[in-house]
Amino acid sequence: MQRLALLTAALLVAGATANNAGAQSGKTVPYWASLAKGDARMRVGPSMDYPASWIYQRRDLPVKVVEVYSNWRKVEDPDGTQGWMHVRLLKDEPTGIVKGGIAEMRESPAPDARLLFRLEPGVVGRLAGCANGWCSLDVDGKRGYVAAKSLWGATD
Repeated sequence: MQRLALLTAALLVAGATANNAGAQSGKTVPYWASLAKGDARMRVGPSMDYPASWIYQRRDLPVKVVEVYSNWRKVEDPDGTQGWMHVRLLKDEPTGIVKGGIAEMRESPAPDARLLFRLEPGVVGRLAGCANGWCSLDVDGKRGYVAAKSLWGATD
């Protein structure tokens, strides 16, 4: 009985990983993804046998997938660093990170709309969509619009 439970659990985990990999492998590169884990290792090659070159500790950080190899994705981070991550470390949720200087979060997508917050470089938020040079951004439940030029991520 215990073996059956362990086998069932292993199959469920394998199925979830395969579904995530399957969803991402059908996309045309490059495409946007974000980190699914708060502890994600970027490796120098597409295997656990390769050493880690970076350890990311920021869940939701946007990355650009530039190459696909089996269950591995070659990604580029906001600083331009490239390396390989296992597909289970990534998710399809669109996110953006504030680049350059302070970004203003506005109540509506217009430069003269009421200012809600000033976002420092490095702030990460979830994107609900971008249009006409503005992106709807959610940063820990605080929602507003930020100029697309102030963000790096799924803004195109």
